[in-house]
Amino acid sequence: MEYKNLLFEVKDNVALVQFNRPKALNAMNSETMGELIDAVKRCGEDDNVKVVVLTGAGDRAFVAGADIVEMQNLTPAEALKFMERGHETYRAIEILPKPVIAAIKGFALGGGTEISMSCDMRFAADNARFGQPEILLGLIPGWGGTQRLTRLIGIGRAKEFIMGGEQISAQRAYELGLVNRIYPADQLMEETMKFAKKLAGMPGFAIKMAKHAINFGYELPLDPANRLEMECCAQCFSTQDQKEGMKAFVEKRKANFIGK
Repeated sequence: MEYKNLLFEVKDNVALVQFNRPKALNAMNSETMGELIDAVKRCGEDDNVKVVVLTGAGDRAFVAGADIVEMQNLTPAEALKFMERGHETYRAIEILPKPVIAAIKGFALGGGTEISMSCDMRFAADNARFGQPEILLGLIPGWGGTQRLTRLIGIGRAKEFIMGGEQISAQRAYELGLVNRIYPADQLMEETMKFAKKLAGMPGFAIKMAKHAINFGYELPLDPANRLEMECCAQCFSTQDQKEGMKAFVEKRKANFIGK
């Protein structure tokens, strides 16, 4: 599939996916969502891809929100289909069995904040701005904002964030737990790719099991969640990387992981 709204490349086992709609500040429309689902599928099927980085092309925006031009005249039934498409897209990112890092420059508003929350980690430039301003349009977040944001920062702060419709700085997002790390804007991609390459050198199956246990255990009661963790950990004992990692530890040397 050829992409009109994304830039896609793989280097050093890291897939870099860039939103590329500069005139619309990378706003998310149906066409871009279709391309993004295809890109995520490619990353999942390509054994050469160990880690995915999502970012916005240019310096002005990660994703400035959903495309209001496409949305403004939707009927409730059409709006529901549009929201379902967004949830399908973002969930595909969330359950991809490989780490996904959002590298956020400029605006991450509405659907931009929501897509970042579907990623495993969020690294932000010091000029990043976050917000769920849907309330100012007479709407509420429709792509997971009311749910993922609540889980990340707590119910009271999520209500303030969503009902107030205000934008916050990268520093405030970090203080709330929405962002993992902040870097100067001119260092964001270098630092993000450095960490992505570090993850790419980790035992791939163990990374997959860690993500699965966290994602699917989070909503379970403690006992079944711990059972899920045990089963995921036990599966790691079937891999060559587990054998190599423990052997290297005993022999007091650096492990040479091969991703199997």
